[in-house]
Amino acid sequence: MVKENPTADIVSTRLFLRTGSCWEARSQAGLSHLLAATLTKGTENLSSLEIAEKVESVGARLSADTSTDYFLMSLKTVSADFEEILTLASQLLRSPSFPLEEVELERKITIQGIRSQQEQPFSVAFDQLRQIMYPDHPYAFSTLGTEETISQVSRADLEAFHHTYFRPDRLIISIVGHITIEQATTLVNQVFGNWQVDQTSAPPLVLPTITSTPKTSVISQETQQSVIMLGYLTCAVHHQDYAILKLINTYLGNGLSSRLFVELREKRGLAYDVSAFYPTRLDRSQFVAYMGTAPENTAIAVEGLRSEVERLAKVPLTEAELQVSKNKLLGQYALGKQTNAQLAQIYGWYETLGLGIEFDTQFQADITQVTADDIYTVANRYFSEPYLSLVGPEASVQAFN
Repeated sequence: MVKENPTADIVSTRLFLRTGSCWEARSQAGLSHLLAATLTKGTENLSSLEIAEKVESVGARLSADTSTDYFLMSLKTVSADFEEILTLASQLLRSPSFPLEEVELERKITIQGIRSQQEQPFSVAFDQLRQIMYPDHPYAFSTLGTEETISQVSRADLEAFHHTYFRPDRLIISIVGHITIEQATTLVNQVFGNWQVDQTSAPPLVLPTITSTPKTSVISQETQQSVIMLGYLTCAVHHQDYAILKLINTYLGNGLSSRLFVELREKRGLAYDVSAFYPTRLDRSQFVAYMGTAPENTAIAVEGLRSEVERLAKVPLTEAELQVSKNKLLGQYALGKQTNAQLAQIYGWYETLGLGIEFDTQFQADITQVTADDIYTVANRYFSEPYLSLVGPEASVQAFN
């Protein structure tokens, strides 16, 4: 996919692969993160230092990352150097050497990251929420994996995963910048055209069925505040309720004018921090409302947070509230598509998820058509009984055990 933008002499590219942490074995959680961390650290002909020098000598940017539903390599360079950096990216994607010393270094860094998360009450609460909402599903884990699983991932595991899923028939290339469609097509064919598809099909992604069985999980931790997280199991990105839930998220938890912020922090003084999020997922996603509160306010804060979320299933939004939320969401969406990099990301992401680039305009049209009745119906469908994850001092959370 190519979008020409001659305004600045910059080309941004996103190379998506249809793989990610959902494709990992449960015992190897964190494998694709470790692969991303080491993919740019060596090929058969280039060392980590030589790769870094090639990128930095022309002032370019190149990085690799993973998520639950896709793997990503990002490039940014001036147009004159695009061919050189795209060629380098191809070499890294196709022929990484995974130097053992780099694998061990990145493993140590990842374990440090996991331990750091365990010291942050918000991360602990979110990890606990994922575990109870997705007990047998890859969404249960952070993309970092766990200390136990990442310690067991070997260099041979990285090579096997790469051989299985890094294939041209799983690759989506999104290019935006000072380049014509013809130039981009010629260059991509030149750089990637001889990448042959393995005759063996990649294993299909088979995910366990996610069922909603709300429960409460509590961790006692000597913290300065209690962290409360409510989770509601909702729908995947392909579902008709997706846009409606995105609008609900904007209304409830997006910014200083959101309902949760105004009602629980400004009016009642219960929250240090309060918000909501609804991630875009290939499989069933979670709608999460969270807040940090003084330990002595834990019980009343849990009730207040739940009441504000589930109020949508009892009291329809006014037309004014609905329109303000639409304007906010569509405005922020437009602001997220200003740069070449942002455009390359969103077009490639939609294509990788199987939505197609036309989803960019379809999503905005869907938002404009949402009614107050739609929000009321969807809230009744999902916001009944939440999963509850709670982290805080023992005296404040023991009543929920």
